[in-house]
Amino acid sequence: MTTLILATDDIGCDRLRRAGKADVVIGLRHRFVWRKLPSPSELAGSLEARSAKHGVLGSHWLDDHRPKRLEPFSKDLGLIELCARCDSIELWVDPRPNDQLILIWLLDVLRPYRDILSRLSIVQTDAETGNFLPESLAEWQLPKLPVTDDRLRLASRAWRAYRAPTPEPCFALLMEDLAAIPRLRAALIALLEEIPGSRTGLGATEYRILDLVSDGCEKPTGLASETYRRCPVFNFREIESLLDGLAYCLTPALSGFNSELEAPDDVKARYERHLWSRLSLTDFGEEVLEHELNFRRHNPISRWWGGTELINSRLWQWDTDRRCLIAP
Repeated sequence: MTTLILATDDIGCDRLRRAGKADVVIGLRHRFVWRKLPSPSELAGSLEARSAKHGVLGSHWLDDHRPKRLEPFSKDLGLIELCARCDSIELWVDPRPNDQLILIWLLDVLRPYRDILSRLSIVQTDAETGNFLPESLAEWQLPKLPVTDDRLRLASRAWRAYRAPTPEPCFALLMEDLAAIPRLRAALIALLEEIPGSRTGLGATEYRILDLVSDGCEKPTGLASETYRRCPVFNFREIESLLDGLAYCLTPALSGFNSELEAPDDVKARYERHLWSRLSLTDFGEEVLEHELNFRRHNPISRWWGGTELINSRLWQWDTDRRCLIAP
C-alpha cells in the first residue's frame, strides 16, 4: 500500500518526510498571495506529465524535488498520474492564507477525478508544520476530513472568486456558510485586509511594519521575522519586497537602508543590506501610521490581489473600521 502526502508548507514537507508520515511527501510550493496569478492554462500545464514545454526550471510541479525523495515514482509524472498510483492520499494544509488558497485550487483541479477523491483526505493543521521537529510530527494524530461534494463546490466557488477581476466575489463569500472548509473564512478576511486601507493606503502587513519600526524594531532581519509572526500572509522574501516598497518610493515612509546597497538584485548584497541597516520612520511614515496622511496619495500603487490589479486610478480599498470594501 503506497501512501502519499501533499503538503502546502516547504519546511513542513521536509519534516513530515523525515517523520515517516507517508511513503512519499511532496510540497506544493505555489504562491498565490503575491504577484499576478498564473493563467489557468499555465497552472494546469505545470501539473501535467513532463514534456518539452517544461523546459524552463520551475515550470513543472516536481522541479524542486530531488528524484531520490520521489522514489518509487518518476520526477516526470503529472499530479493526476502520481495520485492514481497511490492507495492513500493526504493533503496536509497549514493555517496560513496561502495554504488555504492552495487547498481550494487543488480541490478544484481534482474535482473531476472521483476515483482519486475517494482516496483523498484533508488534514488541516492548527499550526505551521515547519515549526515542529520530525519527532513531534511523528506523534501527531490529526482528524482526516473526507472530500465531500459540499467541500468541492465551495472550493471551486472560492477559487473562482479569488481569480475574479475585483475582490467583490471574495467579500460576498463572507456572507455565506463556509464551514465546509473550516479555515477559509479567516483566510479570506486576512487577504481582504491586505487591500490598501481607506485611511492609510497600506495593507495590514505594511501597516504592521510601520508599527513595529515605531516600537523600536529597527533591524530589517528581525523586523521581517516579527512581521511574519504577526501577519503570516506573505513569506520572508515578500515581506522584504514590502520593505523596499515603503523605503524606495516617491515619498518614503521608512529610512535607514544602507544607501550603497539600495535595492540590490543579488541575494548576498540584499543580505548585507538587511544585516547592517537600521530603520526608522520618516516624518511622512509617522503621519501615515497616525492616520493623518494616506500613502497612496503620495506614491504610486501597482500590485495584484488575486485576479484584481490594484493601481491608483482604479484602487479598491478596505475600510478597517467597518470591515467592508470601497469600490474605486
